[in-house]
Amino acid sequence: MTARPLAAALCAPATAFLLMISSPAPAAAARTTPIRAFAYYYIWFDANSWSRAKTDFPLLGRYSSDERIVMRQHVTWAKQAGLSGFIVSWKSTPTLDRRLARLVTTATASRFRLAIIYQGLDFERRPLPASRIADDLTKFAYRYRNNPVFHVFGRRPLVIWSGSWKFTRPQIARVRREIGDSIYLLASERNADDYRRVADLFDGDAYYWSSVNPSTYPDYPKKLVAIGAAVHARGGLWIAPAAPGFDARLIGGKTVVGRADGNTFRREFAGALASSPDAVGVISWNEFSENSQIEPSVRYRDRYLSLLAGVLGGRAPAVGAFSSEGQRSPTPLRAADGVRARQVRESNEQLFDSGYETCAALGLARLARQYALPRRPEAAARAYAGQFEPAMRAGTYRGCVKALRESAGNPR
Repeated sequence: MTARPLAAALCAPATAFLLMISSPAPAAAARTTPIRAFAYYYIWFDANSWSRAKTDFPLLGRYSSDERIVMRQHVTWAKQAGLSGFIVSWKSTPTLDRRLARLVTTATASRFRLAIIYQGLDFERRPLPASRIADDLTKFAYRYRNNPVFHVFGRRPLVIWSGSWKFTRPQIARVRREIGDSIYLLASERNADDYRRVADLFDGDAYYWSSVNPSTYPDYPKKLVAIGAAVHARGGLWIAPAAPGFDARLIGGKTVVGRADGNTFRREFAGALASSPDAVGVISWNEFSENSQIEPSVRYRDRYLSLLAGVLGGRAPAVGAFSSEGQRSPTPLRAADGVRARQVRESNEQLFDSGYETCAALGLARLARQYALPRRPEAAARAYAGQFEPAMRAGTYRGCVKALRESAGNPR
């Protein structure tokens, strides 16, 4: 297997990363060279998502994951902070397929890399059928295996199988046979012994550990070191986790990991580096239900992106133009203040497309119920567009009202 040597060759030049460490990690395994970092990224948000189990909200407002303008801003901020790419949560559904395709276009334009974390468990945390997983991954590989945006390590896409620990060896082997070597397939095993059980069927491991508390479990980096050693012993890729905090009580969890003004993130990033990973998986860009987000938000503004930028040698994003009340309010889009007319036209066209596709998917009846309005396309579209900042409302309204009129049989 060539993944591990290839990953080592892609690492950045040496720098004084250890300046950021605020608590010791195992000295024998510590490294002083920076590593590429990727943030776990979620594309499941729609207009209703923000009314459930949220205590913080994006500075960009309560967006839909269909919005290209939001994707572009996310990629811009992430690149500025020094992230190499996003690890996108996905399984094949019409909505997630559409959103992934849009993100691919956006990332390609910015030369930003993407990987996938395939959601192998359903909402009740039950394993999906192996046949479904094999089919989804085969279709993904067919569509994207030659797309450079997914070439994170070498010339194959990287896919993490979330929940691999809930599957039997025969189930995993079936999927592996069907997809072959078309992708780098990483497990999500949670300890070294479990990884060894399936090591011959995977190309590495990525542990999604968002709820560890370094204050109450100070020796947890040793666990990461053991997993990393087991993975590298087989020549695999190891993506180590680091999170700024965790609180999933609103979705049934009980664990709370405080952010400690950034010290939790510093200690977890240091712990990840102690395991000699091929990349660090930052948990997360925008998992607001578990309060692990680093995306600029109402509560934290750019605190955690700025902290990450200091670690990775990037620069803090400029978020001062956004409202502290959680609604988008940059300067309206117009051909002034240095903004070219072509850019304005393209942005408004994208707003139209986003408004049209989202409202077509939601439908008039659903929007009318959501906003407690009569079933009139104009009223529903106005209410939907009204949740966005003023610069985005006109284009969004035009697209939305067209979709709703068509669904009502009045496409004028």
